[in-house]
Amino acid sequence: MKPTSISPRSGQRTATSKAVMFLHGHQLERNLARAVTAEAAGTFVLVLAITSAAVAATLSRPVAGTPYGSLAVPVAGGLALAIAVASLGHISGPHLNPAVTLGLAASRRFPWAYVPAYAIAQFAGAIAAAAVTWGLYGNQARSIARLGATIPAAGVSAGRVLAAEAIVTFVLVLVVVAVTTDTRVPPGIAAMAIGAALAVAIVIAGPVSGAGVNPARAIGPMILAGQFTDWWAYLAAPVAGGVVAVALYDRFLRAGSTPA
Repeated sequence: MKPTSISPRSGQRTATSKAVMFLHGHQLERNLARAVTAEAAGTFVLVLAITSAAVAATLSRPVAGTPYGSLAVPVAGGLALAIAVASLGHISGPHLNPAVTLGLAASRRFPWAYVPAYAIAQFAGAIAAAAVTWGLYGNQARSIARLGATIPAAGVSAGRVLAAEAIVTFVLVLVVVAVTTDTRVPPGIAAMAIGAALAVAIVIAGPVSGAGVNPARAIGPMILAGQFTDWWAYLAAPVAGGVVAVALYDRFLRAGSTPA
């Protein structure tokens, strides 16, 4: 009996004896080492952009003219994610977020056997990005700006952090699944749509939870900064939001008819 895999854009199971396919059509078997490396590199770029912008804004470091403001972080994060998706999509997917990986695995859109390797690569890339941010901006980046690690806003409870992180990650992952696995969506818009979704998510949740939207992005800087406020919420909530988003699209929205 031939093994089955999920077609990258239709979602239908097809017989194959060569490879497990996913998202942009990349082959995981015989390509796992490259895919994992791409996950680490892509997450590094994503987290470095976010943490650098956050640290620069916190320390009021100008580029030319006035220092960065609050909008620098969503702009940097959205552009970095769009760049990573466009440049690495044909190699690893890419997920760049444990919430994406686990959400897809829970709905059988990604092999559970590859989840540990992807998650380790994502966290490694995030930790490396936090280390580079520390090196670029000096000790104040850690002592004052906490390397851009996410923390709840003043007076925000862990419950509100859970809600905010779950909601915005749901939004991001819903967009990821829609634009990368449904044949009705033009593949050329994937990078732009996913990057925009992250930017919107950061704008929504930033004033509440700091907008992790990604356990690797949230916890990676925490590890080097030594700040672990409500770390479990930044891990559990995005995963829950991602699982619900994939399940909703696969089990309900995907069957919707295209308007005439």
